[in-house]
Amino acid sequence: MLDRRRVLGGGLAAFGSLSVSSPRAFAQTKPPIKIRYNEVVHSILYAPAYVAIAKGYFAEAGLDVAMTTAQGGDKSMAALLSDGADIALIGPETAIYVQISDSPTKARIFCGLTATDGFMLVGREKVDKFDWKMLKGKEILGFRPGSTPLLYLEAALRKNGLDPQTDVKLSNNVGIPARVGSWIAGQNQYAIFIEPDASQLEIDGKAHYLASIGETVGFADYTAFMASEKYIRDNPAIVQSWTNAILKAMKWTEKAPAAEIAKTLEPFFPGVSPQALVGAAERYQRLKIWKSSPVIEPAAIEKFQDILVQGHVLDPAKRVKFQDLVVTEFASKAK
Repeated sequence: MLDRRRVLGGGLAAFGSLSVSSPRAFAQTKPPIKIRYNEVVHSILYAPAYVAIAKGYFAEAGLDVAMTTAQGGDKSMAALLSDGADIALIGPETAIYVQISDSPTKARIFCGLTATDGFMLVGREKVDKFDWKMLKGKEILGFRPGSTPLLYLEAALRKNGLDPQTDVKLSNNVGIPARVGSWIAGQNQYAIFIEPDASQLEIDGKAHYLASIGETVGFADYTAFMASEKYIRDNPAIVQSWTNAILKAMKWTEKAPAAEIAKTLEPFFPGVSPQALVGAAERYQRLKIWKSSPVIEPAAIEKFQDILVQGHVLDPAKRVKFQDLVVTEFASKAK
């Protein structure tokens, strides 16, 4: 079991480069347009994106998608800004940081994907009724400093009367591929894991689910598709086609049985048990983590920036205006 987990690297392991095409053949009036797509990490949290690939929705839109996994928001944004990727799926904080930086190249969000955080808080012991106060004085495996997983965890702690800086000990220096191995090795008393890691660890008897970070914090767009301003300006038809395909995938994922979602995702998660995939899909559907529309509302971005400010990674005076961060026309026209 441990060997399998190491191979997976926690479901967030270096997924590498994947050239993906639809299992179905579509008649094309012209050659498909190649898209270099970079996802921040590899997770069932991004199921609609994989569904758009597996169900042929991108192919129907005339897009040939080559996917790579960055293993971190900073790396994913770097790929976007250096023209190493056309479209990236990252947390909005990366676009905000770039907006307030000296970088001449700016990124803009054009399509939402997740409605809130997809990480689950787990512990080593099963408890009948979890209370956040149980975390006081304990060690928690967190995430990279400045990242959305850590910021949302800190927001959840604050919401439950705990100071992330003084009431708990956060371990934020474990690399993404090493997180599951670190937990299995016995480090820390609590942790946050994304799916399918959380479900697989439960099945393996290595962790017990305690709470959903996203459900605790509430809805505030967590990951979104973005591209450079130049790419969006030069390729509006491509951006619209991408958004249309994602909307179609969202609608399918929203209504499909969890078992069918899991079956569709299997090729993207080799080595993960079907039971874990089903459990993860059921959990994300129940919590409404996946958006049902690509539209991002201003209130969600305001709440997101509140979290950044409270996490001391964004100066209140440098909050970014919604219209400078999000291009709304593609999501509003999606069909």
